[in-house]
Amino acid sequence: MKNIAVIDYGMSNLHSVIKSFQKASNKKYKVCVATTNEDLKKASMIVLPGQGAAKSCMQKLTNSFPRLHEHILNKPFFGICLGFQILFEKSYEDNGVDCLSIIKGSVNDFSKQISQDLKVPHMGWNNVEQKKDHIIWSDIPRTSFFYFVHSYYASAESKEDISSTTTYDIDFTSSVIKDNIFACQFHPEKSSKYGLQLISNFITWSESLK
Repeated sequence: MKNIAVIDYGMSNLHSVIKSFQKASNKKYKVCVATTNEDLKKASMIVLPGQGAAKSCMQKLTNSFPRLHEHILNKPFFGICLGFQILFEKSYEDNGVDCLSIIKGSVNDFSKQISQDLKVPHMGWNNVEQKKDHIIWSDIPRTSFFYFVHSYYASAESKEDISSTTTYDIDFTSSVIKDNIFACQFHPEKSSKYGLQLISNFITWSESLK
């Protein structure tokens, strides 16, 4: 049986992500935890969830998965939350850290950009406005609510990479699509039926890439 590898680098609760991919795949794929490069090499698709600080994330991934960049570029890839942010060139969290530079743009601090009346982190349900017609959004209304938890926001430089935007006083990039890569700031595994539909659409799209 082909497998979907969910990367474990010690900075995420994987349970809800794994359960969501298991349900969306309808038992067509084995959803497994990846802890080594060899696990990623065997995978049909790769999922990178994550919460926490970008600097710690990059250090852990570099140590545990030295060929991660190569795998991301060559296999269907789904990044979630921190797994979305580290695709950009730089995050300004913790005095700044260079990231994977797969998506041109940066990750910046909400607290320096939005009204002081708004809380940071940005937490809860918010609208996601689709910017591309793509199979990833099949059967999902063009503007739909998804669940967010984050203190830093991404700004993609190229409109070609932007799959959706969201507004929290300012507009920010809430998902990207590039080649074999889809990644989002929100948590599909916490976003009820549309989150599950998004994961299902990703699996369908991934199969078309092979």
